[in-house]
This record gives sequence, C-alpha cells and structure tokens, in this order.
Amino acid sequence: MIQKVPGQSAHGSYYPYIDGLRAFAVLSVVIYHLHAAWLPGGFVGVDVFFVISGFIVSASIANYRSSSFLQFFAFFYARRIKRIFPALIVCLLFTAYMSALFIPSSWLSDVNQRTGLYAFLGLSNFVLASTGRNYFAPTTEFNPYTHTWSLAVEEQFYLVFPILYLAWLGGTHTRWRSSALFGIGLVASIIYSAWQSQVNPTQAFFLSPGRFWELASGVLLYQFISRKPVELTAQSPVQWWRAVLAVVSLAALLVAFWVSRPEHFPMPGALMAVLATLGLIYSLHHHPELRLMHRLIGSAPMVGIGRISYSLYLWHWPVFVLFRWTYGLDAPAQWMSAVVIAFALAWLSYRFVETPVRQSGAMRKVPQSGIIVGGIAVIGLSCWLAMGINHAAPKLSLSQVAKHADVWYPDGYPLDPNYPGCVAGPDFHLVGGGVMLSYNPLGCQDNRPRNDASVYVIGDSHALAYSSLFKQYAIRHATQINAYNNGGCPFISLQPARDMDNSECRRNTDAALADLRKRIKPGDILFLASLRLPRFADQWAYFGEQAARSQMFGPAAEAGRKRAEDYAVSVLKEFTDIGVRVVFEGPKPLYKAPPFRCADWFDKSNPICAPGFEMPRSMMEAFRAPVLSSYANIAARLPNVEVWDPFPTLCPGDTCSAFDGDKPLFLDGDHLSGHGNMVLLPAFTAFIEPRLGRYPASLEQGIDLGKTGIPDFLTKVSGFSQAESWGRWTDAHLGPVSLTFEQPLPRDFVLQISALAYGPNAGAPVTVSAGGVKRQVVFGADQSTREITFEGVQGNSIEILPPSPISPSALGASSDERLLGLGISRIRVQPSGQYPALQSSRAAAQ
Repeated sequence: MIQKVPGQSAHGSYYPYIDGLRAFAVLSVVIYHLHAAWLPGGFVGVDVFFVISGFIVSASIANYRSSSFLQFFAFFYARRIKRIFPALIVCLLFTAYMSALFIPSSWLSDVNQRTGLYAFLGLSNFVLASTGRNYFAPTTEFNPYTHTWSLAVEEQFYLVFPILYLAWLGGTHTRWRSSALFGIGLVASIIYSAWQSQVNPTQAFFLSPGRFWELASGVLLYQFISRKPVELTAQSPVQWWRAVLAVVSLAALLVAFWVSRPEHFPMPGALMAVLATLGLIYSLHHHPELRLMHRLIGSAPMVGIGRISYSLYLWHWPVFVLFRWTYGLDAPAQWMSAVVIAFALAWLSYRFVETPVRQSGAMRKVPQSGIIVGGIAVIGLSCWLAMGINHAAPKLSLSQVAKHADVWYPDGYPLDPNYPGCVAGPDFHLVGGGVMLSYNPLGCQDNRPRNDASVYVIGDSHALAYSSLFKQYAIRHATQINAYNNGGCPFISLQPARDMDNSECRRNTDAALADLRKRIKPGDILFLASLRLPRFADQWAYFGEQAARSQMFGPAAEAGRKRAEDYAVSVLKEFTDIGVRVVFEGPKPLYKAPPFRCADWFDKSNPICAPGFEMPRSMMEAFRAPVLSSYANIAARLPNVEVWDPFPTLCPGDTCSAFDGDKPLFLDGDHLSGHGNMVLLPAFTAFIEPRLGRYPASLEQGIDLGKTGIPDFLTKVSGFSQAESWGRWTDAHLGPVSLTFEQPLPRDFVLQISALAYGPNAGAPVTVSAGGVKRQVVFGADQSTREITFEGVQGNSIEILPPSPISPSALGASSDERLLGLGISRIRVQPSGQYPALQSSRAAAQ
C-alpha cells in the first residue's frame, strides 16, 4: 500500500534556491562550451544538474498517495514525459532542419544524425560512447546533439527510479529498503565509475552505470533530510555550522568550476562538484534563516535563468555548433551573437513550449495512461520526421558540398555510362575490429570475363578515400578490389605510435592480415595507402606547421621510421615471396584548411579557412623525402615492392592547390574528394593495369596455367577460361588462345605443351603458331605432354587453335556453355642450341 504523508502535496513545493543552483549549473556549462579557457571546469555543471535532478524528482513524488502501484508508475512517467519531451522534441526537430540546411554531411562525422535520432529515444549516450571519441575531443564540438547524452542518462535513471523508490512510499516501516537500494546502487556505481574512469573513460563518462551515483546521491540526500523534517522561518536563529557549510560548499562549487579537469572523470573528477552541491542543498533546504545565502543564490536574476535552465541547456549547444559550422565561434561578435540567440530561443521554448504543457488545463484532464501512450506516439512520430529531414538533407541543404556530393565526397561516382548496369558496391565484411569493403562489379550487361587477379588494400581512412577510384577501376576492368580498413588505423605509417605501438591497431591489423593470407594469391597487388605525413589540420582545427615539422623530422622521427622499415620487411616478405606485388602510395599533398568547411557563402569567413588551400611544392617535397627514402630502403630488402605516386598528378606546378579550377581535389586537408579520385584514375590505371595478374618468373620455369595471374615475361594472355587447380580450359567464346611475350621469342626453340583434348578435339590436329611459323599437334582425351620444334621465329606471340571447340551442354554432359577445346596445365618455351634462355624483364633488370 502506498501511503500519504499528512499535510503535504503530491506536487511538492517550489524552492527558489534550486533554480539558483540550476542557474549556476547551466551558466557554467554555457561558458565552458562557448570558450573553455574562461571556465576550464565548467563542464561539471552537468554533475550539479544530476544531483539536483535526483533530489527534486524525489521531492516531487515523495508524498504521492494512491492505492495502486500501477497508478504510481503512470503518475511518475506522465510527469516525466510532460517535463522532458515537449521542449526536447521541438529542439531536436529544429536542429535536424537547421543541420540539413547548413551542415554538410561530414565523411568522418556521420555519427551526428544517429546521435540525433537516438536522442528521441533517450539513447544518444550509447551512440556517443560507441564512437570512442570522448566528450572533450574536438569532433564533439561539431555534433549538434552531443549535449543530449546527459538527458539520456537522466531518462535511463528514471526507468529504474520508481522501482527503487517504491518502498519509500509504503510508510516509515519500509522506507529503509528504498534507501538501502539506492545506497547499494550508489556504492556499486562509484566502484564501477572509478574503474571505468581508468580503463575506459569514454564509457565511464557517457553511460549511466558510471553516473548513477550522482543522481542517487541527490535521492539519498532528500531521504535523509525527510527523516527529520524541521519547520523554521527566516527569523529562526542560524546554526553557525550550517552557515559555514553553506559558504564552504558554495566556494567549493565555484572552485570546481575552475579546477575540474577531464582526467579521471567522472570518478574522482566529479566528486568536488557533487559534494559541494549536496552541501548547499543540505544547508539551504527548509532553512530560510540563512537569509544572505538564499538572497544570493535565490536572487531574481539567478531564479530567472534557473527557470529557463532546461531550455537553455537544450538550445545553447546546437546554436554554438551551428556557429562553428558556419561563421565560426572565435571572436567577440560571434560569441555575443551566439549567446543572445541561445537565450532568446531558450526563453521562447520556456514560454511557449514548457509552460503551456505543464499548466495546460486540457492536459490535466487527460488520463495519465493517455499521456504516456500519446507521448510515446508523439516521440515516435517526431523521430520519423527527423529521419525524413535527414533523408531529404541533400535536397534541403544550402551547401554546395551536399548539392554536388559526387564531386566532393570520396565515395561518389558509383556508375560508368560506358558499362551499363555495372555497380561495384562496396559490400561490407567485418574483419576483427575493422571491416573489409569489397568492390566487386555486378550487374554488368556485357560478357567480359572477370579478372582472375585482384587488388587488395590495407590502410586507414585515406585508403577508403580512394573509394570512387576503386569503384570505377573495378567496373572498367572487371576486377575485384578488397579494401581493409583497420578500425581507422594506418598500416606501415612509418610513425610507430600510430600503428605498431598502438595495441588496438595491432589487433586490427593482425586480423586483417590473417584474413588477407586466406585470400591473396600470386599476381595480386597489395596496395598500401595510409596517411604517412603529419597533418597540418583536420576537419575541426588547425594544428600548425611547427607541430607537423616536429613529428616529421629529428632523431626520434628517424628512429621510428627505421623501426617501421624493419617491421614492414618482416610483415610483407611472406607476400612478396609468393609473387604478390606490394605497391606503396606516395604521399599526397597536405593542406592547412579543409575545403569542404569553406565551400559556401555562409562559411567562407570561418577562421578554419584562414590558412588557405595552397602549399609550396618545395615544402611538400621536403616532407615527402623521408617517406620516399624509407620506401627505397624497404624495396632494397624485398623484391616486388614499388611506389605509385599520385603527387605529380595532384601537384603539377610549383604550388600545390587543393582545387582543380573550381572543383576540389580534396575533401579536407588530406582526404581526396570524389573529383580528386577521378583525376587520379588514369594515372592509377596506367600503373596498375600492366602489373595486375603478373607474378615474377623466368621463361625456363614456363607458364603454370593452374595459377591465377600470369608470369611477368608475358604481357597478355587471352582465350582461357578461369584458372582451376589443374590448369585452364581454352574457351572460344573468349577468342583464340594467345600468349604475348614481353620480349621477342628465341628464333629457334622447343615448345612443350601439357594438355588434354575435349570431346571431338581429341585426336584432331591443333594448330600452334609462333611468330608466323605454324605447326600442328595432336592431343588425346588424357593428359599428355607434346614437344613442338620451331625455327626461324620472328615475333613475340604464340597462338593455339583447337579445331572443334564445343560446349559440354551441346554434348549433354552439363549445363556449361563454354566452348572448350584443350585443357592446358603447362606451357614452356625451351630455347635450343646456342640461344640463351630468355629472362623475365625483372630478372634482366637485376
């Protein structure tokens, strides 16, 4: 049975000092978010809110009376819905619309929209925790929904609060149970928070288990005070220790706003702010005799700000973020404008959203169950509307970046009109802590055979910034490209701290390499694209040239590169040994400002754009030199290691530019744009095409048709079906069998062919032509080797023409439609007499 405490209302009382504390909390947060250096610990204002929320929610329902537990739950959740969601929904929808107008979808911050959608459901803290980006990272300043994490924590607390508080409402004989439950939860949360603050501070900060103790402390304080209620007036004598406690607590709170730091947060980092808030509430609650403190904290200006504190907290952050994305938030005029707009929106929200909902007579007539059902329906509908806004963002946006997405974003240009129907994904496959993106041409209307050889890529986001290029190459050359993104980690960055010495990156890299070993084969190319130069800027901030120089040059940097070279040789040797070509990406130009942040009329004056979009070629060459030197050292120790350098294409003159006329070559300071991909595609194709599918071998070793790819003494092989374990079938659908050699054939040689004939081709003469000299040879239905002597050959190609190609389906053997002639396992050219063996081009070069 839930009992009523005589003489008290279920709606509780109003305490001006609580609004004063809310004002302290929200102002500290606003100042910190506006310019953190002004109030370095201002972020602990959220912790003050947590304590207040735990205290006030207890006070507001502590004396609720009803004979039904279900009615209590309905009463509680109806009040929470009316208090939290109207202003929140309006803010979220408005923010979604304004974001669609002014914020281009950042390729590295797509978490923004997910955060906003989950905020409708009280789960945005899970999204933020899952990104691994902590609250104090620069990226959070550009997510207009970051601040909703604290609302999510409160809403999740309210899911368990009624259950833990229920015993308090049962009368004096059961209240201890509620206090015990909250006490146990508080202790467990403190222990968990202290542990997570060390091992996973991001989750400790954002998730409810690490924050439960702060809200629970407010609940327990209310329960403690309520056990011994007092009735005092402003004329009652002041207890000196209570006055001292109030002054010390206020001083401690103000100090916490200044000295608190992100380290070891929230435990013990939040402890000072939480204890100070508890001390102030304990000192002032039902103690009007502390007149001076009540006048200070409960003054009209403070109470006025406190009343709109919820709306101010909701609105200030998206306003600040929109300023950062557009005009900037780095000058007095911008600070003043942002604050005025935030306060104006907060007042409008309080006046026309919060207050009408709370005071509506019509709402009071609605059953509490109706409010809950209706509230959930409105939340769901609002979330659906926000999803619609997000989906329509490219049409709504005022940004050139969104309007011309293929030009700007590196994952554009999915189609090629010359190859109708062809799309190349990518398909996503989880690999350890990373992902493999498979660019596999599908749906093509032509009958081109798929390239037996593949391109494999390992790297960070800069490898995936070639996405448009990978799509187009895959489509145009019927080639599969598999790109491993190691959870954002580079691979052989030549900066050990970024990969070799990072345990998480090593795990991700090891998982990618393990998967790669199962897939890669001789003749494939392993393309290693990663950021190997220090950044001058990222999407959010400019780091400065000196910082980049200190990372690139000096004894420590050189020692790191030497370690990385040894690591590269040890890791890559197993691949080069089996005939895989390793191709390093030459360092691209880097820039000091992100072009996509400066593409429109509303953001061109943003301070992030001030460093400009040009770099001296000589400066970039100086930064590139140590990387190219390391490449040369690796290539000297391993065969089959080369460098494809996009730099000459991207920077043909004395000054490198991030733009090609009016089109961007780069999305930000170091990631390619979609247009940049297309500019590089011809150079990439010219480099990769003659190397893909070719493995190192000598003429004497011959041609093993059971291998994928071709030996590098050949330039082209045609007329064969795909490789099988024993060899390959000739397929007349693909034209005559032709082998084109890189160098002229010996004038006199013996050609050895190991093969079997299919169907009517058995026992029939097969024409073999070498440099205009023709011979005939006969093969049976069983595997055999024939030797054919050629003399006076002038040319570099061999053709093999089976007499009667036929498909298995025509013979009723299977549904196979290939036109089969010979099944060839090996071909070998053996020079005769005094003619020396012809070596592969690589062997000749060596």
